[in-house]
This record gives sequence, structure tokens and C-alpha cells, in this order.
Amino acid sequence: QVQLVESGGGLVQAGGSLRLVCAASGRTFSSYAMGWFRQAPGKEREFVATITWSTGYSYYADSVKGRFIISRDNAKNTVYLQMNSLKPEDTAVYYCALRGGMGTRRPYDYDYWGQGTQVTVSS
Repeated sequence: QVQLVESGGGLVQAGGSLRLVCAASGRTFSSYAMGWFRQAPGKEREFVATITWSTGYSYYADSVKGRFIISRDNAKNTVYLQMNSLKPEDTAVYYCALRGGMGTRRPYDYDYWGQGTQVTVSS
């Protein structure tokens, strides 16, 4: 079965960087898209970025555009989220998620989810 495992979260000061990793297993992902989402306490899960596995086409939430970069390594079935210039408002649990076809901004479009990794940005 499909399994997604996130790693790379942690505590960082404002202005710092982290790289999140999502390792996928269980099938061939060439016709899938991976998304990153985040959820802060008391808030709804929100879209961060998505990438289509086969083409590398990606797009971002306005709140992270220019600071975050999503990428993938097809050989390793792994997707990365490089987060730069982090802000306290980026603090959340970050999830990777997988769906067939193109990436979307809607969490309910995704069929598989990882367990999440905590990112905390101190001011």
C-alpha cells in the first residue's frame, strides 16, 4: 500500500531555513502529484505547494511564494520542501499528500497522507 513518511521538521529561528522530506513508497508515482499542506493549532489545514511528479510543474500558496521551493527526486520517490526566510506564522504541522493526476490546492482532493512533521519558528 502507499506510504508517505515526512521528516525534517524542527525548531528554527525566524529567518532560518529547513528542508522537509517526504518519502513515498508502494507504487509507481509517475502519474501522481504530491502536495504539501500545513495546519496550525486551531486553524484549518491549508495548502502550501504542489508538484506534478512526471513534469515537475509546481505552484505555491501566495504566503510562501518566493520563500519555499518544492522539488522531487524521481529515482528516490522523494519530494522536498525547502523552506527559507521562515517566519513565526509558518509554525505548523506540515503534511505531504498524494493524489492521481495534477496537483490541486484542496486537501480533500488528496487520497494519501503522511503523519506530519512539526515546524516551529521562533521570533
